[in-house]
Amino acid sequence: MVGIPAVSHVLPSLEVIRELVARGHRVTYANDPAVAAMTAATGAEPVVCTSTLPVADNNWPEDPIAAMDLFLDNAVQALPRLQAAYRHDPADLYLYDIGGYAARALAEAQNRPLMQLSPTFVAWDGYEQEIGAQLRRLPGAAAHRAKFARWLAGCGATTTDVDAFAGSPPRALALITPAMQPHADRVDSRRVDFVGPCFDPAASADRWTRPADAESVLLVSLGSACTRRPEFYRRCLAAYGDLPGWHVVLQIGKYTDPRELGAVPANVEVHPWVPQRAILEQADAFVTHAGMGGCGEGLLAGVPMIAVPQATDQFMNADRLVELGVARRLDTPEATAEALRTALHELVTDPEVARRSALLRAQARAAGGTARAADLVEEMLD
Repeated sequence: MVGIPAVSHVLPSLEVIRELVARGHRVTYANDPAVAAMTAATGAEPVVCTSTLPVADNNWPEDPIAAMDLFLDNAVQALPRLQAAYRHDPADLYLYDIGGYAARALAEAQNRPLMQLSPTFVAWDGYEQEIGAQLRRLPGAAAHRAKFARWLAGCGATTTDVDAFAGSPPRALALITPAMQPHADRVDSRRVDFVGPCFDPAASADRWTRPADAESVLLVSLGSACTRRPEFYRRCLAAYGDLPGWHVVLQIGKYTDPRELGAVPANVEVHPWVPQRAILEQADAFVTHAGMGGCGEGLLAGVPMIAVPQATDQFMNADRLVELGVARRLDTPEATAEALRTALHELVTDPEVARRSALLRAQARAAGGTARAADLVEEMLD
């Protein structure tokens, strides 16, 4: 497995890797030392592949072409490291994250099979015309594509078309619930399997204990990256603090000092990090940034959501949750205390939201999760 050190990209793959190790496969996991403890906990052998991506300080450029350049530059410097690690010990199958371009180049150069593990939605038939064409018109896009093409021409890859290499893997596992895939009917089922979010089925919810006097539980979390939002957290405290019957779990990440929140009501517990999956299994509602991981966990738990998107694909994800009938979208400027409180009331009192949440929960669990993902990986090894 070859990944990038963004937590939202590492977490979705971990249980798949753990399951493959448990089935007796020798698995290595190439990634930055910053996530070595996470990957080693699966039983996989860590392979050091230092990343240049700005995940440590989350200092990503707002310009999408500049961000794409960072991923390309990271691949260029990572490929020699991977070549050195696997030149005399090639894998029987290379698994790789969507940001792990160097893994695809290595696999193609070695003529080895490869499979992408996608933590988000995949390209559909017409994606290049509908989305890719817009990106190609942005300033700097032509120079980026020319640099990408030069790298492909000299790195040993057999796929030298930039769009095909970056957007159309020959085989992919989408680690998301099918409901979150845009234009799912236009995705090539010969290349892509939707297995849903992959978690340890044996993991119990006792990592978090629901207070005995809590009539209802609300989780508020903006994920792992876009968490420097003290003003938003203060609005949540104003909206949900001392709300009768509700116990609130507020995750603020590592970039916000708890002292910036002011007085914290007695019904709110504040943490830099929480066992989100365990809490959602016991929660009644979820305020989320609508990252794909959070969306999947919310759907898998059957919990209605208030989507407050912060960046990248989260706006599209938030709209999709609304279309599915299980969420309200509030952009950050609109997420006042009154609006947040109103959205929660509307969600938890609407029987149609409850019906849709239960239906989508069943569909998400039917996708197969970790066991099916491992089965499909093993099919590639036959």
